[in-house]
Amino acid sequence: MVNGSPPTTGIVAESGRDDETQAAFRAFPAGLHDHLRPYFSDITEEVVRAIKTEIHEYDRPRDDTYTHVVHRGVEQALGGFLARMAEQDTDWEAVKATYQRIGRGEADEGRSLDAFQAALRLGARVTWRKVNALVDAERLPRHVLAAFGEALFLHLDEMAAATTIGYTEARLHAAGELQVRRTRLIDLLTADPAASTDAITDLAHIAQWPVPRELAVVVVDHARVPEAARPIVPPEFLACFDAQPGVMVVPDPEGPGRGRAIAGAVSGLRAAVGPTVALDEGARSLRWALDALELSRRGVLPGSGVVRCADHLATLLLFRDEALVDAIARRHLRPLEAIRAPQRERLAETLLCWLQCGHNASEVAGRLAVHPQTVRYRLRQLDEVFGDRLHDPAAQFEMQLALRALSLRPDGP
Repeated sequence: MVNGSPPTTGIVAESGRDDETQAAFRAFPAGLHDHLRPYFSDITEEVVRAIKTEIHEYDRPRDDTYTHVVHRGVEQALGGFLARMAEQDTDWEAVKATYQRIGRGEADEGRSLDAFQAALRLGARVTWRKVNALVDAERLPRHVLAAFGEALFLHLDEMAAATTIGYTEARLHAAGELQVRRTRLIDLLTADPAASTDAITDLAHIAQWPVPRELAVVVVDHARVPEAARPIVPPEFLACFDAQPGVMVVPDPEGPGRGRAIAGAVSGLRAAVGPTVALDEGARSLRWALDALELSRRGVLPGSGVVRCADHLATLLLFRDEALVDAIARRHLRPLEAIRAPQRERLAETLLCWLQCGHNASEVAGRLAVHPQTVRYRLRQLDEVFGDRLHDPAAQFEMQLALRALSLRPDGP
């Protein structure tokens, strides 16, 4: 007697009229399906009872419609099996379509396929056990068990594969629709002029995104990264990498762990994090982040890793209008143009450091790693070049702005 547990089954790729499956069903003796048919009603009922008892996701005693769906699914599975026993060329497409619909339904209800796959395996075990009992009672010939087991589990694999196809298609469609909504939400959050809070809240609900009190916009330079290697972001972030640069919206960016999450998402890429702003000020966070990213590309700000606007506010201000900075430089630093390049650079460096150190020559010497006497000599030269302007507080302030901006440029002052 062949008895015990049935073979283990796994999900195989959908293959239609697979030669292996056809061969398994052709191994049945003629007329076997007629011997089995009278028992399949009882087998169906027992499979349904087992599924509702052992798999709690399918135990809905108050939902007659759902119970009917489960019952019909089992009937179709066993009925399709009998039909294939009777005629190997039986149309399997209708049953396959049914299980694809079941897969789509599981996806639409937000469940995984775990429960359904468990129900398939349980149904196969119950069917296998009942057929073994019929053989023991000498109602079926013993030699059919091997063929029956092989055909049963190939049939099960095909149902599982059809369900997986339907499930995957539904999930991909849902993911695509959700991404469209989330991309639209990014546009709304960064719109200028700002969208209304009500409009943002309504779309956020549809996009399944909890509305935060604050946000920050991150821009990511991913131009040289293959599409398959684009950043993988936490589910609470909104992200779109269809254009260059990519954009992420980070909710409550000052919250615990947010900095690490941002760094992890953009690891290995150049990125800039805009300032934390209110829900309706995303355009400002985006604008500053774009400015910071461009300055990073130019080498004004760090050229790798994550650049945070909050750490470079003065630089962002200086480079917001470079033409204005150049105008200030022309007005206050023109006297330096008459000096040879190497000496001009040393004097400009000394002047900036002197202004930053509150006119303390000793501190300037320490910062520049030169002798204090060298600093005093340079200061005398600067005094000759600029005259009284060097001691005008307003001129000193504008000189410092211009020198700072010029020193940050890769080509220097």
